[in-house]
Amino acid sequence: MRLKTKIHLLTTMLMLVILVATTNGIYFLYEKFAYDTEYNQLQSRANDLSSSLSQLNAQTNLQQVLRVYMPTDGAVYIYDGERLKTKVQATLEMPEVPSITYTMPTIWIDGTVVDITLQQSMEEVEQTLDLLKVILVVVSIMATLPIFLASLVLGRLILLPLERLNITMRKSAATGKYEKIDIPEKGGDELTNINRTFNMMMEKLEQHYQKQQEFVSNASHELKTPITVIESYAKLLLRRGFDNREVAQESLQAIANESTRMHEMVLQLLELAKNNEHLAIHLEQLELEPFLQKVASQMQQAYHRTFIVDAKLPRFIYSDEKILKQLLFILLDNARKYSEDEVRILTAETTNHACITIQDFGIGIPEEHLPHLFERFYRVTEDRNRKTGGSGLGLAIAHELAEQLGITIDVKSTLGEGTSFTLCIPKEEEQ
Repeated sequence: MRLKTKIHLLTTMLMLVILVATTNGIYFLYEKFAYDTEYNQLQSRANDLSSSLSQLNAQTNLQQVLRVYMPTDGAVYIYDGERLKTKVQATLEMPEVPSITYTMPTIWIDGTVVDITLQQSMEEVEQTLDLLKVILVVVSIMATLPIFLASLVLGRLILLPLERLNITMRKSAATGKYEKIDIPEKGGDELTNINRTFNMMMEKLEQHYQKQQEFVSNASHELKTPITVIESYAKLLLRRGFDNREVAQESLQAIANESTRMHEMVLQLLELAKNNEHLAIHLEQLELEPFLQKVASQMQQAYHRTFIVDAKLPRFIYSDEKILKQLLFILLDNARKYSEDEVRILTAETTNHACITIQDFGIGIPEEHLPHLFERFYRVTEDRNRKTGGSGLGLAIAHELAEQLGITIDVKSTLGEGTSFTLCIPKEEEQ
């Protein structure tokens, strides 16, 4: 059964059940109210009659008194035990119609105790109830059509956005494009919000797909270059390498260099893939100066370059030591590649952040390139990474690591003077 049919049937049946229950409730409440009203009136008449009888004497016209308190279309009976003493009724023969009675003891004229029974015909009440029943049935029948139409409209209102969503998804699957739904920019109910969320999701998927295509294209291009170099020198070795030692030496050196570069690039690609998965972060208190001195010492031993640490404030930071060290290694390695002088590591603090600045005094970066530095495979110049052996992935990895730690990176550079990367680390209360 289709969802539209289910909604239609369920809403119609529910409204009909509510309507039937309401009309029945109205009918039975009115019936009870009518009978209670008549019974209370009958009781009041009996009490008044009892009071009057206690004040009568033998000369009083008893029949006339009884008729005064006789109910409309009813009767009054006086019983002395089981024996009918006297009676007054509206007609000679009481018809077989629904009626109610009320009996109470009272003092008779001669001082004996008798029972007064008042009988009230309920024919008019029953006629009124029958009329009410007919009215409720007619109203229920007349209300069925609007209920039926309302359920159709409700089903359409609910399912129309879902049908548009289904059509759009089918179209996307058929065309391979990231189709979107036309929806109003402002306002809207929950179903409209679902469609808006779907459009956002499709935009994200399209962006990720484009980035993936770009990444695959760039990675293929970057890997193709060292493979081509290795292949060319390998063929050169096959042709002349066994006869010419210099050619063999040059070829083997080039093959070794390109193999190393390709190996590093593959490792960096794997690192990017790993960083896209959320890392397990273990925040701890780190004493900043000893931590930076250790990082600088390791870089100095590895590359025989001067790394100067100036870290007076702050004294402590809160971060993941392993990930932060990896991030600093990338930025320090980048600084030493593009400068021949010393590299400085400076610290400072603001109200909400501890700051670490890595300053080099190299060639600098043109301002128009700064917004793109953290894009994968981005090159400031075509030959820059070739000369330094870089792949264009280091800063992209650094950016991924910084995001994992909640760190923002600010870059400033002046051509001919150098470049600075400033890490803004949230303080403990901001983590």
